[in-house]
Amino acid sequence: MSETEATAPRSSWRFARRDEDDQPSLREVNSTIAVPSSGVWFRRLFAFMGPGYMVSVGYMDPGNWATDLAGGAQFGYTLLFIIMLSNLMAILLQALAARLGIATGRDLAQACRAYYPRPVNFVLWIACELAIIACDLAEVIGTAIALQLLFGIPLIGGAILTALDAFLVLLLMNKGFRYLEAFVIALLIIIFSCFAIQIFVAAPPAGTILHSMFVPSSEIVTNPAMLYIAIGIIGATVMPHNLYLHSSIVQTRAYERTEKGKRDAIKWATTDSTIALMLALFVNAAILIVSAVAFHDTGHQDVAEIDQAFKLLSPLLGLGIASILFAVALLASGLNSTVTATLAGQIIMEGFLRLRIPNWARRLLTRGLAIVPVVVVTALYGEKGTGQLLVFSQVILSMQLPFAVVPLVQFVSDKKKMGNLAIPRGVAALAWAVAAIILVLNFKLLYDTLFGVG
Repeated sequence: MSETEATAPRSSWRFARRDEDDQPSLREVNSTIAVPSSGVWFRRLFAFMGPGYMVSVGYMDPGNWATDLAGGAQFGYTLLFIIMLSNLMAILLQALAARLGIATGRDLAQACRAYYPRPVNFVLWIACELAIIACDLAEVIGTAIALQLLFGIPLIGGAILTALDAFLVLLLMNKGFRYLEAFVIALLIIIFSCFAIQIFVAAPPAGTILHSMFVPSSEIVTNPAMLYIAIGIIGATVMPHNLYLHSSIVQTRAYERTEKGKRDAIKWATTDSTIALMLALFVNAAILIVSAVAFHDTGHQDVAEIDQAFKLLSPLLGLGIASILFAVALLASGLNSTVTATLAGQIIMEGFLRLRIPNWARRLLTRGLAIVPVVVVTALYGEKGTGQLLVFSQVILSMQLPFAVVPLVQFVSDKKKMGNLAIPRGVAALAWAVAAIILVLNFKLLYDTLFGVG
């Protein structure tokens, strides 16, 4: 293969659909962040730090809280293995997403549009939009609950207020992509700090935690109730729109568009996302562990709602500010998720449809689609209904995963599309195994749900 083919794989895409007005992904910020060509390794890593942390936001958004809280309260530490497994899946899949974007100059949505027939693209686009709405649903509920817990704002009012976050994203985007990344990282530090304090106070048994995290229990598969929560955790952790997001925002770096430059960029982008996702692992595990210590071990296994957890955390942990820390972290999580969902929505719409609408209009549209069911369910069923809706949204997200994972693994495994930057056969086999696990778990959940097993 020639140097030209290796460094410009988009020209070798067989049967690729090409448009005269092909534009780079997120063209307003594409290649805008300088990367040093030499110097100590830390300077180069720092230049690539940011996209991984933005992606990690999706792995600790309010949807994770509902599933992790329910899992910890009902089943103790048992589902820590699922959190570890889903995080390892996430590390692999996000590395592949970064590789696709850097190697081809296309994000995942653009890649699908270029290679798949239009009917297939339409189905994939619908699945992506459903995932975005489900994610937005979790953000609306989580942020509204946090506003209620901290400031006493009614749940419906808090849900409506979340529409204003569109202007926050616009403000940050106008200042530059690094400002957006800095905002996200600052809120991540708040979330991490809040849970670090709670874990320190809870003082969970380290041996039990390590055993539960690395040794799976057969009950996870045989118990339908536990499986339902487990699938929700996977859906809340490995989020489909994050794969589209990551394949785009890694291209904001001005690395050399040669094979050598792309290999270097892939290495640093993968390092960035792996470190960031280990932070997400800590937060997810911390939510479940705190829930297990505070609720499961004290006879409060029925705690499944975020507001229940807020009321009980301080007295059960013996820390007066535990509930406040919990709510502050939840609010930071909801605000952070807003940024990534906005960008993912833009990437998906532009990539599949080549449709560009103002960011504020796109954000208000998707946020409106999420606010309506929250308001309706709250009005009809009260706060308990929103909690169930939150967990259900994560199961919906999990159902959308194959529509993103299968195309991603197919593309990065194909040398006709990736050139010399295609993944090795061993990595491809592992990636297909991950895709198969996701498919099997989803089919199992669907079967149990439809036929009332257990």
